[in-house]
Amino acid sequence: MLQIVLFQPEIAPNTGNIGRMCALTRTRLHLIHPLGFVINDRNLRRAGMDYWRALDVHEHADWPAFRASPHAPTRLWLFTTKTERSFWSVRYADGDGLVFGNEGSGAPEWLHAEIGEARRVTIPQANPELRSLNLSTAAGIACYEALRQVGFPPGVNSL
Repeated sequence: MLQIVLFQPEIAPNTGNIGRMCALTRTRLHLIHPLGFVINDRNLRRAGMDYWRALDVHEHADWPAFRASPHAPTRLWLFTTKTERSFWSVRYADGDGLVFGNEGSGAPEWLHAEIGEARRVTIPQANPELRSLNLSTAAGIACYEALRQVGFPPGVNSL
């Protein structure tokens, strides 16, 4: 099972959209606290709350708690603008975790160091003058490329 890891996400609609995508693709979602919002109907309704009950979501108090979890992926890929390696050059495997920093500041330097340069990837941008893609857009692009390579879980329509 592919896994999406959101490190301290700040914007509820982005997390709701990602949760909806994960529910539809049977991809596990990890949320690393603190979050910039409360998970409730009011915050997530428009983006995907009706899908939330079908979602395999795991919340973790912090990064060490996530790493200690029996549900945490062993191989992680950090999506960042701070590398030259394209996410297209990677061979993803079943069980991989795709890690995304938060909307305001991305992933902290210590997380870049822990994951290592060899596991940092970027989604290419045609306009380097702009900062980056929206978090939910980036997660969707990454998730579907990994699923294209690994294959969709049984029961998911993969036309």
